Amino acid sequence: MAAYGLYSHIQSNRRRSVALLIGLFFLVYVMVFAGALLAEALTVNAPLDYLVQAALYDLITAFPFATAGAIVWMLIAYKFHQSMIDSITGGREVTRAEEPRLYNLLENLCISRGITMPKLKIADDEALNTFATGLNEEQYSITVTRGLMNALDDAELEAVLGHELTHIRNGDVRMLVIAVVIAGVISFFGEMVFRLFFQNAYYRGFRRGGGDGDRRGGAGLAIIIAFLLIAVAWALSIVIRFALSRKREYLADAGSVELTKNPDAMISALRKIEGRGELAAANSAVMEMCVDNPREGFADLFATHPSVDSRVEALIKFAGGHDPGPLVLAPPQEQEPGQLQSPASGGPWGSGEQNKAEAKPFLPDQPPVDLGDGGPWGPRRSGPV
Repeated sequence: MAAYGLYSHIQSNRRRSVALLIGLFFLVYVMVFAGALLAEALTVNAPLDYLVQAALYDLITAFPFATAGAIVWMLIAYKFHQSMIDSITGGREVTRAEEPRLYNLLENLCISRGITMPKLKIADDEALNTFATGLNEEQYSITVTRGLMNALDDAELEAVLGHELTHIRNGDVRMLVIAVVIAGVISFFGEMVFRLFFQNAYYRGFRRGGGDGDRRGGAGLAIIIAFLLIAVAWALSIVIRFALSRKREYLADAGSVELTKNPDAMISALRKIEGRGELAAANSAVMEMCVDNPREGFADLFATHPSVDSRVEALIKFAGGHDPGPLVLAPPQEQEPGQLQSPASGGPWGSGEQNKAEAKPFLPDQPPVDLGDGGPWGPRRSGPV
């Protein structure tokens, strides 16, 4: 079976990702210890060292239960995560008869590299975005929004489909789903601890007229430490999720170019998608999986994706593409309620005949693109993994 991607860098990225996931799972036990420390501080008025030792004992006692709970959580996500994502985005599986244009493009890409074809889904949303999900070959799927289908020509659609196929082949989708699930455990546990704390404080303090009085021991300091541990664990879980996301977008762009031999199509697709990918109903976890996430944190510190400008710059530098610059698309035309834009007409962004005329043929007869020795993608080498 043929392989693709920047292999040595992909393998290194996988090793780092496994280490990050182990660290993320470790944060679950940090949360358990913080919860135990908080519980001890609320029930025993004792010095800080005694409370810490008691919390460590509680952690050892709770270790198998915390592990089992996290595994059960992951098994539930393994079974139902796809249906939950579909319910959020409105994605539905389509056949060749329903969407021949998109189906044929994806099938041709899979056949060209011997890849098992994932399920193809359409989300009836005018946003310009797409994402891949799943944990194994039976679950893998690619969801494309109706707006993206209408906005892109065939060559650009091939490019974004190649981007998502690279995420699947490189194991990015599986890693990100697992990371989101573990981070969900941390967020759930942190929220539960805060709720229990304030509920306990209410019954011990307000209802009893001021609480237990002055805490002679280290209970007050222990409570502060517990809250700090919970906050740090929660923040680190977010940082780890972002670390798993950002670098992979460069690799997926590179993989798309290797598949299609057409860097210009990937660049123009990114320029059309830029700033137009907001899925209003989607939560942050789903947006992390998309080809572009317009939601950015302060100072770009917590952005899950590199900027389109930096991705385009990398494609120009290492794949020889050409940047048309930011593109202005026409606003959607008026239509009857419930009526969807037809892909044949080009939708709200122009004529389907014009798109067809501008589209480049599938996998044009060109020599392989040299993606360079450095940059955000790392060294390139040929041959099987």
